[in-house]
Amino acid sequence: MEQNSQLKAPIYEALERFRKMRVVPFDVPGHKHGKGNPELVELLGKQCVEIDVNSMKPLDNLCHPVSVIKEAEHLAAEAFGAAHAFLMVGGTTSSVQSMILSCCKQGDKIILPRNVHRSAINALVLCGAKPVYVNPDVDHHLGIALGMKVSQVEQAIKENPDAVAVFVNNPTYYGICSDLRRIVKMAHEHGMKVLVDEAHGTHFYFGEHMPVSAMEAGADMASVSMHKSGGSLTQSSFLLVGERVNAGYVRQIINLTQTTSGSYLLLSSLDISRRNLALRGREQFQKVSLLANYAREEINKIGGYYVFSKDLINHNSVYDFDTTKLSIHTLDIGLAGIEVYDILRDEYDIQIEFGDLGNILAYLSIGDRIQEVERLVSALADIKRRYQKDSTGMLSQEYIEPMVIMTPQESFYAEKEYLKLEDTIGRVCSEFVMCYPPGIPILAPGEEITDKILHYICYAKEKGCSMTGPEDENIEHLNVIKEK
Repeated sequence: MEQNSQLKAPIYEALERFRKMRVVPFDVPGHKHGKGNPELVELLGKQCVEIDVNSMKPLDNLCHPVSVIKEAEHLAAEAFGAAHAFLMVGGTTSSVQSMILSCCKQGDKIILPRNVHRSAINALVLCGAKPVYVNPDVDHHLGIALGMKVSQVEQAIKENPDAVAVFVNNPTYYGICSDLRRIVKMAHEHGMKVLVDEAHGTHFYFGEHMPVSAMEAGADMASVSMHKSGGSLTQSSFLLVGERVNAGYVRQIINLTQTTSGSYLLLSSLDISRRNLALRGREQFQKVSLLANYAREEINKIGGYYVFSKDLINHNSVYDFDTTKLSIHTLDIGLAGIEVYDILRDEYDIQIEFGDLGNILAYLSIGDRIQEVERLVSALADIKRRYQKDSTGMLSQEYIEPMVIMTPQESFYAEKEYLKLEDTIGRVCSEFVMCYPPGIPILAPGEEITDKILHYICYAKEKGCSMTGPEDENIEHLNVIKEK
């Protein structure tokens, strides 16, 4: 990577030039540099609203970049070691969907783990591709799905030689990594593309002693959530592509769904954040790693908690582990992760990333300091002292193997019936049910509803998980396929 070229931030620099010109706006947005909406200026600040502008010749156009956005894409590709990079303003959701829509059409098969983010299955609803699920192993004590076994991927490829792509979560929300290099090699030998949801792996490209990144492993496309560990504004993301991919066609796919009014606040934040990581990322992520290791040691000393670490590595379903992830098992102190999440927020003013039925995730990144980590450690010690109870009878299973009856598209658009939860056992679901975060469906369209799944949904509701997906916001009813 050329350090000198990475000093540039072309979109940010163009916005600064634009600000100094004092241009009279007879275009959108209608707030006209904030003059029409004083409360907005008070909330966001004059500097911010003045650069909330529309595409214009000096600022380029996200749909067909020819100048500053094009240069920002080249710099991002260089920084991430990709053949091309696209600046995405619809979150990593739009990146994941663009990857799948670029490779799959109606009837195509795609090999993927079932514990994908809902955005991946949404893409299957849109394009009509058929999922071939590789059901991940589960750590039954922690209650989490692990990575993809190479042997499972190999078996899926042998049984489905006509599949067009293999989709991999790497890392998972909890920091679990698959053997990406071997999966890429195997897929490429069979003429399949490899798509990687790398939402939680931005730091792999810049930190030292990190798991392998998608581009380094030779993947064809990767969705990188720059706003997570990379420090850009929420909803901004990168889509990276390798040499084997037609970037012009990917642009056309992106333009099918991405806004024609790309936010320059988001675009400039991607530009500035890429520059920051290219110049200072190695040093910054070294600090994050040290902070995470310190927190891991201190929380484990409390007793009762277990902070995920490299000791989970089995060189198979857990090929590597991202030590910056502070994933903490809480069930052994008799509390569901979501209960610890609520207590931390309500009583200690600490907001963590998420809690599930057995674990919490405290997300560490370049903006964290040791003072905050010490406050978290103290709060967890206090919670154990005040709230610890017997864990007998508590549910931990975080992944239930689905019974796939129909494709996501067929079931999503099929004629439906709206039934009470208890009346849906044995029926085929036509909508999503999930806890968000992490946004991994408990049920997806086309899957059979079982008593085990219903028990899980009711238990998660009772424990206070934020449930999303169904038409019924109270999740007392589900849409199922109408029986003939």
